Amino acid sequence: MLKDIYVTRRRGAWLLIVAAAAVVALFIWFSDSLVRDLSEQERQRMEIWADATRRLATDMQSGEGADVDFMLSVIEANRTIPVMLTDNDGNILLHRNFNLPAPADSANPTDISPENLSFLSARLDNLRKSGNVIDIRIDPQSRQYLYYEDSTLLRRLSIYPYIQTLVMIAFVATVYFAVTSTKKAEQNKVWVGLSKETAHQLGTPISSLMAWAQMLEASGTDSAVIAEMNKDINRLAAIASRFSKVGSKPGLEPDSPDTLVERSVEYMRGRISRGVNLSCHTSCPQAQCNLCSPLMEWVMENLIKNSVDAMDGSGNITVTTSCSEPAGKVAIEVTDTGKGLPRKMFKTIFRPGFTTKQRGWGLGLTLARRIIEEYHHGKIFVKSSEPGVGTTIRIELPASLAVKQTKDTCLPT
Repeated sequence: MLKDIYVTRRRGAWLLIVAAAAVVALFIWFSDSLVRDLSEQERQRMEIWADATRRLATDMQSGEGADVDFMLSVIEANRTIPVMLTDNDGNILLHRNFNLPAPADSANPTDISPENLSFLSARLDNLRKSGNVIDIRIDPQSRQYLYYEDSTLLRRLSIYPYIQTLVMIAFVATVYFAVTSTKKAEQNKVWVGLSKETAHQLGTPISSLMAWAQMLEASGTDSAVIAEMNKDINRLAAIASRFSKVGSKPGLEPDSPDTLVERSVEYMRGRISRGVNLSCHTSCPQAQCNLCSPLMEWVMENLIKNSVDAMDGSGNITVTTSCSEPAGKVAIEVTDTGKGLPRKMFKTIFRPGFTTKQRGWGLGLTLARRIIEEYHHGKIFVKSSEPGVGTTIRIELPASLAVKQTKDTCLPT
């Protein structure tokens, strides 16, 4: 049965993202409807403005009495919407509410300076393309055209929802990273506490096993059996020691990847099913990397054990090393003939909580990635895999001849 805590968390995150997107979309739709309503109101105002202009021009031409003051008051009332009135030939008859580059002539404000005329002509060309125009029929032979732009208020309102959306996105991102950092810190505390408690619980049985091994040796038990028992007891003692000092900064020192791989394979060879053939091929005898050997041995043992679990008691596991001198890297590959993985799971297997086993917490490969990437500045990834054929996991480590560092117990913090 597939157990993947991360999938559940990821679904929750996607639900939150979808909910946030729905809220933003609703907000934009509502703001856009307000903009459309305001735009329609401005259009109606321009219709009234155009009608007042038409009636004023018609009445003045016919000589009929007209409420000129009323018509002018309608025209003068527009103080926010940029408008431009032209005749049949495109000559500018009137303009209002444009920020002209040069001040108007106070002695004769109806005159347009060459600089302002050039500015208004350019704006008129843009207005003709916008479609914001009202055809004013003065008489059968005469027409005027009223062009207008959106008011400053309408322009500000139209971009306001997008500005607010950006602010919301920035706020959500800040909260997300804050929560993620806090959660990661809490996870680290849990791991530290769990590790220290594990080391404490291991102490007593390890001491007891050491005493029993000595008693068995004294009673004449086969020395080869005692030697193998002591290997496992020493391994448990080393693991308990690592867990007891969790949180300390890992120390790295130059070591041979070939030697480390051979040592790990040799240890695991006698502790896996006899139906599994575990082989090792190293090819970098001179290469060295800055390593925390106990941690790297744990990674190798974890990868080999996962490969064993992926096979039903029989198959082949091959561990190889290779060097890349131009890139200055040493590669370690663990290849098995197990169940394999679909491509969509290549990254998923390294996430916390992912496991295909009936039992387990799904933290082994997560810790392995942390050891490789954060402590050794390398990479670990699924190089290739195919269901029913097998999997190859590749580790890349930077080769180094750096000065030996202070050694410390190595364990993920």
